[in-house]
Amino acid sequence: MWWIYALLSAFFAALTAVLAKIGIRGVDSNLATAVRTVVVLVLAWGVVYFRGGLAEVHTLTRTNLLFLGLSGLATGLSWIFYFRALQLGNVSQVAPVDKLSVALAIGLSVLFLGEKLTWQTGLGAGLIVAGTLVLILK
Repeated sequence: MWWIYALLSAFFAALTAVLAKIGIRGVDSNLATAVRTVVVLVLAWGVVYFRGGLAEVHTLTRTNLLFLGLSGLATGLSWIFYFRALQLGNVSQVAPVDKLSVALAIGLSVLFLGEKLTWQTGLGAGLIVAGTLVLILK
């Protein structure tokens, strides 16, 4: 079942790139990121509210809050750089380089989370890196 959500995530990430490229025309990329962030904020809290998750807010620990906060900072920086890259480059160039994050996440998960690196995962990460290089060095 997880893979259905992952495919939906990939689809909406792809749609995000195209819609963002259209939306940032003639606008400061940081302003565009701020507008997008407000929409994400409202959507995320709306989902929490309508699914009854507000009652669970008290279960968040300091560790949860620290690492979710750090994750939020990383996301914000990623979006700021992504929108600037989209403003300067083509979606067909920026999106594949952005997806290099998959290979980087695999490496970081092995390093920091102790996840096992199988030959299939290593090969997949290597192919992502190779594909990214093919697309940016054309």
